[in-house]
Amino acid sequence: MSAVWHASRAAVRRRRLQTAVIGLVVFASTVAIVVALGLLEAASAPFDRAFAQQRGAHVVASFDRAEVSDAQLAATARRPGVEAAAGPFQQAVITLPDAGAAADKGPAEKGAADKEPADKGSGPPAAPRTITGPLTVVGRADPGGPVDRVRLLAGRWATRPGEIVLHAVGAERDVGTVISVPGGPQLTVVGWASSLSRSAQGWVSPGQIAALHPTAAQMLYRFSGPSSSTDGRIEKALASATADLPVSPLASQSYLGIKRDVGRAAAAYVPFLLAFGVLGLVVAVLIVANVVSGAVIAGLRHIGVLKTLGFTPNQVVSVYLVMVLVPGVVGCVTGTVLGGVAAQPLLKSVFMGIGTQDLVVGISPWVYGVTLLGMPVLVVLAALVPALRAHRLSAARAISAGSAPRAGRGRRVQRALAGTRLPRPVSLGLGLPFARPGRTALTLAAVVLGVTTVTLATGLSSTMAAYGEAVQRVGYVHTVVYVGKPQFGEPAPRQGDAGTEALLRSLPGTVHVTADAWIDVKLAGYAENISCQFFRGDSGTLGETVARGRWLEGPGEVVAPPAFLRKRGLDVGDRVTFTLGGEKASATIVGESMDGMPDLLRSNWETLTAFAPDREANQYEIRLAPGTDVGAYNAAVRAADPGLNPVALPETNRDAVIIIGSASALTVLLATVAALGVFNTVLLNTRERRRDLGTLKSLGMTPRQVSVMVVTSMAALGAVGGLLGIPAGIGAYGLIMPAMTDAAGVSLPAFMTDVWHAPVLALLALTGVVIAALGALVPARSAARLTIAKVLHNE
Repeated sequence: MSAVWHASRAAVRRRRLQTAVIGLVVFASTVAIVVALGLLEAASAPFDRAFAQQRGAHVVASFDRAEVSDAQLAATARRPGVEAAAGPFQQAVITLPDAGAAADKGPAEKGAADKEPADKGSGPPAAPRTITGPLTVVGRADPGGPVDRVRLLAGRWATRPGEIVLHAVGAERDVGTVISVPGGPQLTVVGWASSLSRSAQGWVSPGQIAALHPTAAQMLYRFSGPSSSTDGRIEKALASATADLPVSPLASQSYLGIKRDVGRAAAAYVPFLLAFGVLGLVVAVLIVANVVSGAVIAGLRHIGVLKTLGFTPNQVVSVYLVMVLVPGVVGCVTGTVLGGVAAQPLLKSVFMGIGTQDLVVGISPWVYGVTLLGMPVLVVLAALVPALRAHRLSAARAISAGSAPRAGRGRRVQRALAGTRLPRPVSLGLGLPFARPGRTALTLAAVVLGVTTVTLATGLSSTMAAYGEAVQRVGYVHTVVYVGKPQFGEPAPRQGDAGTEALLRSLPGTVHVTADAWIDVKLAGYAENISCQFFRGDSGTLGETVARGRWLEGPGEVVAPPAFLRKRGLDVGDRVTFTLGGEKASATIVGESMDGMPDLLRSNWETLTAFAPDREANQYEIRLAPGTDVGAYNAAVRAADPGLNPVALPETNRDAVIIIGSASALTVLLATVAALGVFNTVLLNTRERRRDLGTLKSLGMTPRQVSVMVVTSMAALGAVGGLLGIPAGIGAYGLIMPAMTDAAGVSLPAFMTDVWHAPVLALLALTGVVIAALGALVPARSAARLTIAKVLHNE
């Protein structure tokens, strides 16, 4: 083994460029694999991981304090099947009346701070520091405990009277907001926190909760074994835990419902992540196999010399395996480290868009373990097959075999090309790939996958860019003006609803004004609340995109998202009936919107006045004249009325940015790996054909012609790879985009998915040529600088 190690080390030092290529390709491939496995693993179960980290509650149950004592509730923690329990915590509901729709919030948004349509799929951003009620508030001494460990996001925990911590729903908010509870104390927000169990919308100290007049007691349960695997089993486990109580729970919430809500949003990313993960793995395997097997074939003569010196066949194989394993291990270790670093911001960006602060997504240790063990094994297996072939050769045959292609390989094709009118360097270059068909096939496969990746990323980026512009209403809405709420320390507008709209229309730069009212209503025949956005004014200029049907044109009409229609078995043309406080109004579904929000409808103001004539708008969407400065306009609004809070509408959608950014990063990485595969192929080809290159130069071929010949050999593969990769990429897009939209509950109009136009396809056809040419450029220049004397000296 000492001789094997010395021979391997000498080969590594002697073949520095080959060693560097192997290490670099393994490094880049390892980065791709770590990112791909990290994305796939994270996409598989982010909720389960976060739920386990925070010891989430399988059930959040509320009980009537007048019917059951704290001691009886505490005793349920010792019932069979209960793994852990927390509580009882006193629970109160505080009502924070809000202007307009906020006073009618129901369970769907009970206690949520701000509606955030910009993060949910469409609509303007929510006003900062808007807190609506009713809020479910729990008296809790600290955020820890055996069940439902609340994660503090900003500020600190409420420990004194007059303090409250609120549940955050995705937006950063200021600590220090003062909440005036009608008939109760003033509470200062000292922190923002997040509970994956959604056990409350606010937390106060146990000493403060009494002043809020609690009427219920809350228990948090975790059940052991398979008792928490299905809804039915959770119901049985809860019934068993509370069997000794004199009353049943007033209400209970299973974690499976929350998991389904979170999973619906996260599932939209899974097809996208899966596609790039699989492409990354396949490209990495192809390139590593190509690099290592090519390096082994190029070293056949070296193997013959070792046998002549007395190395046994097994020792010879060991020498070469160690020779390729050394740079392979170095590249694998460094690639694993960098891949882990590169994957973290990507994972954070991707899963930040699923609507919860609780999912702390990271790379599991098994990903690093599999990569650190799997890549060296892959390198060894790729080198083992050709090395075993040399194992069977005698020393004389191995030396005579050298590294040049066998006679006759590709000669027929080369002779046919020589008879064409093509320039001689071009015809010779086109014939070079046929000398090593196996190597050429591996290189071509890598280029095809590289073009497939670029095509897929182009389609996804085009669709997501169009989606993001439609969601953010780019060019249609520039700023959103919110009505101030005195109960949160904000000044009220100086005039009423009609006066505010007239004021905004009178300001210089205003082109269109649309008044919005957000109200939670019920639909006849359904128990849950539905959020509805009612428009008044220039709603036809909002730029709303309808996937099917049409936009609102008259009274008694509504536009619904696809998830809403599927959930209730409705379709465009059906009628729905709103109910609010005993009043009713009917409307016809005239269109299907793009939204992924399952419980958001849009209607016109006439529909609202039919059952709630006194409602006022709580925000105004403004379209400005071209050239108007948004910042200056917003300053003018504040100066005209301090009770109005204008917020510029961003022109980028977070989900679109996440997908486009991550797709671009992965595409660059995979295209780089494919180019490295081409680089290796050209390097091996030029080394093998040193004698041919010297002969051609002696016959008068210039260095420029040598470069053209070498680059042409790979550019031809790139052209073929482009022609094969484009259909593969289009097919992958046709599978992935519908899967993403179905998972997100989004319906895209045809113009957003009609992205394959002639100019785009023409550019994509050049992608393979670009990848191949970039990979071949450096070895081609090296071959061009090769002198005849050096070739003859080496021979």
